[in-house]
Amino acid sequence: MLRFFSPPNQLTFLRILLTPVFVGMYLSQDPTIRQLSLAVFVIAMLTDWYDGWVARRWGFVTRWGTFFDPFADKVFISSALFAFVAVGLVPGWTVWAIVGRDVVITFLRSYSELKGRPFDTSRLAKSKTFFQFLAICYILVLDVARTMTSLENSWRDTVNSLLSRTIIDPLMIFAATFTLITGIAYIITNRTTLRKLYGLSD
Repeated sequence: MLRFFSPPNQLTFLRILLTPVFVGMYLSQDPTIRQLSLAVFVIAMLTDWYDGWVARRWGFVTRWGTFFDPFADKVFISSALFAFVAVGLVPGWTVWAIVGRDVVITFLRSYSELKGRPFDTSRLAKSKTFFQFLAICYILVLDVARTMTSLENSWRDTVNSLLSRTIIDPLMIFAATFTLITGIAYIITNRTTLRKLYGLSD
């Protein structure tokens, strides 16, 4: 029980709590509040890095934390992407593809853990999460920047062009495609575990 309330898990839980705060601030009609959502995003990202470092440094790595940390990432990423859909920045179907993949893989992984057959996490899957964070950073920073009244018109035009659908759509299509590929790779890597889990082994 004490390890459940370990510092890394508390940081992970904080990231989940920050999710609705970030979404609410980002969707605000007040430019200042919307700009402050970027600070909340940065804090959430720092907790993602720091909880993993603390867990490894001080020996707080647990099965619960191994599941809880990526779950918090998925909640935050999915919420941020749906917020972008709400303001018309990204195509909705790409976000549904990303979230759908994560729901399926999370279910399979959780069920296998429950049955005592843990999944192997690939580096490709970890790089997927990193790329999603980069895509969110790109969109968020530029979208927040154009709400700043101090931004010169020439720079505002540049920011708007960088957020045009001719750039954002290919970016999100790549993100969705890469995410789906990592999901397939995840299943292939753990196919033996899945066969045993569902009684499909030869």
